[in-house]
Amino acid sequence: MAKKKLTTASGRPYFEKQDSMTVGPKGPILLQDYYLHEQMAHFNRERIPERVVHAKGSGAFGTFRVTHDITRYTKAKLFSKPGNKCRVFARFSTVGGERGSADTERDPRGFAVKFYTEEGNWDLVGNNTPVFFIKDPKKFADFIHTQKRDPKTNLISQTMRWDFWSLNPESLHQVLILFSDRGTPDGYRKMNGYGSHTFSMINDKNERVWVKYHFKTLQGIHNLTAQQAEELKGKDPDYSQRDLLNAIEKGDYPQWALKIQVMTEEQAKHFRWNPFDLTKVWPHSEYPLIDVGILELNEIPANYFADVEQAAFNPSNLIDGLDVSPDKMLQGRLLSYPDAHRYRLGVNYEQIPVNRPICPAHNYQRDGFMTVNGNHGSAPNYYPNSFDDIEPDKKYKIPSFNVESNLADTYDRNENDDDHYTQPGLLFRKVMTDQERKNTVANIVDAMQQIDGPKRDEIISRQLGHFAKADRELAIGVAKGLNSPFDVDKI
Repeated sequence: MAKKKLTTASGRPYFEKQDSMTVGPKGPILLQDYYLHEQMAHFNRERIPERVVHAKGSGAFGTFRVTHDITRYTKAKLFSKPGNKCRVFARFSTVGGERGSADTERDPRGFAVKFYTEEGNWDLVGNNTPVFFIKDPKKFADFIHTQKRDPKTNLISQTMRWDFWSLNPESLHQVLILFSDRGTPDGYRKMNGYGSHTFSMINDKNERVWVKYHFKTLQGIHNLTAQQAEELKGKDPDYSQRDLLNAIEKGDYPQWALKIQVMTEEQAKHFRWNPFDLTKVWPHSEYPLIDVGILELNEIPANYFADVEQAAFNPSNLIDGLDVSPDKMLQGRLLSYPDAHRYRLGVNYEQIPVNRPICPAHNYQRDGFMTVNGNHGSAPNYYPNSFDDIEPDKKYKIPSFNVESNLADTYDRNENDDDHYTQPGLLFRKVMTDQERKNTVANIVDAMQQIDGPKRDEIISRQLGHFAKADRELAIGVAKGLNSPFDVDKI
């Protein structure tokens, strides 16, 4: 077999790979050495902007197989019968850190899955927690700023974090999860994933139900203690990436069971909390998990940059029978995610192989950076026209849902929307074990001890007040650990 020739990017065979063209053996380099310029110019542009959040991540291809009939809820072809399968790509990540940060940082974990279906790509973009720190997208940029670096010191600041959290009590539920052992999962294989938001499904009668998605790990949930996570930050900062790759390479393919919770539109009207509030969960005792299918990851990408780094997940990538909800944070993500991808990867990011659907895409979008699909050739770039046979199909019209108000304002109306304490309290008292409660208190104390500056006592006192409203013993434990003169009985 003939060996491959070294070539330029345009395909010209080239020999002088090791030495630049100079004037004599000791002379200056000539401008005409175009191969040198091609190499250096490309090298200067190898790094695309890293993700503002979820910058450090791992990914793998795999399959999703439907195991149970949910056609009463959705008309999506993927779920039309048990046994249906499709290819998937999943990406896991930390949230706040840069690309060079450690995998075992105390941080939520991104859990995103792209389903390549015959009706288009469906992206389920979530985290390893069922709730989030905030419920309104107007707060998102400010929240993420507190998780990044102090603009003065360029250091991670616990003062910034706890100041924000103490001023936004809606964050308490996620804060407790973050500072429990679930805040440092033992790799990506041994944690659950959640769509987190409320979404919706539509059946063949155009009836809508609200749903929440849950990926339950079949490897069992395993977490790291704070000490174990801290040690791994130094010993193996790529621990989760290595663990995922090693498991797949040896055929120990990780699996998750996809389950859903379902709430009818009528039930949503009478639910005691806003069912679209991302800081709260739906109790499983009232809305039990329904089995759907099995996700398996069994293929490592051949090139990390091509697939993992260029993967673009978008909650507005939906298929017929699956839809959105009035969840404010979800509504914000419908705009911000594709906007971020267009900035980071270019306007034609959906043409990149890892993002490209397996079904044909027919539209009138043309031109722009990195148009690599032939730009639809000579076909018209406007609609309607007299020349092509593309036309909207009425059967895909999305049914409306009742927003229950014609008043435009910025305020929630559910009288329980400001109850930021009941669910965190139940999590601490009823869900956590004694050891998990001790670990959570110790992790909180360790972080809050790093609060400094003239507002230290004010921030600590404010946050202890939130802890006390959720659970008395939680507040007492943290106050003792901080040696803080806090009177829980005054709350």
